[in-house]
Amino acid sequence: MTYKLDKITIRLKNTPEDMAKINEIFADILSGEIPLLSNSDKEFVEDIAPVSQYSNYESDETGEYDLSIIAAEKDFFETIEKKVLEGKFVKYDVAGDDILTCAQDAWQQVWDDYRNNKIKRSFDIDYESTVPKEFTSDGKAHCYLYIGVKA
Repeated sequence: MTYKLDKITIRLKNTPEDMAKINEIFADILSGEIPLLSNSDKEFVEDIAPVSQYSNYESDETGEYDLSIIAAEKDFFETIEKKVLEGKFVKYDVAGDDILTCAQDAWQQVWDDYRNNKIKRSFDIDYESTVPKEFTSDGKAHCYLYIGVKA
C-alpha cells in the first residue's frame, strides 16, 4: 500500500534542542523517510512545497507551540497572499546565503518588530516557507514568514 501524509505535527519550544529536532524532521522529509513531499515508496509528488505552520501557542515566542509541517499546494500561497492584503497577516521576506540564516534573521525581525510595537501578533497561527538558493531566480535563499496579526 502506498500512502502520503498531509502534515506532521510536534510540540516544541524555541530551544536549541527543539531546533535540532526540526532539522532532523526536515531531513527525514527531504529524504522521503517521512512521506510528506513523496509517497511511502519515496516517489516525489509534484506541485507541493513544505510549509511550517506554527499554532496553539502557550503564550508568546517563549512558550510551547505546535509546529505542523504541511504539504502545501500552489493555492495555499495565493490564499495567504490575499490574507496579507486583507491585513490578517504581515509578510516578511528575508534573503541570504542559506535558509538557516535567512530563517533566523526573519524570526529576529518579527521578534524585534513585536517588542517595538510595530506589529501586534495574534499568536494564533503563523506560516514559514523557506526556499533554497538553488530554486530561486536571484540565486539567494529566501525565508517567507506570514505572521498572524490582530486587527
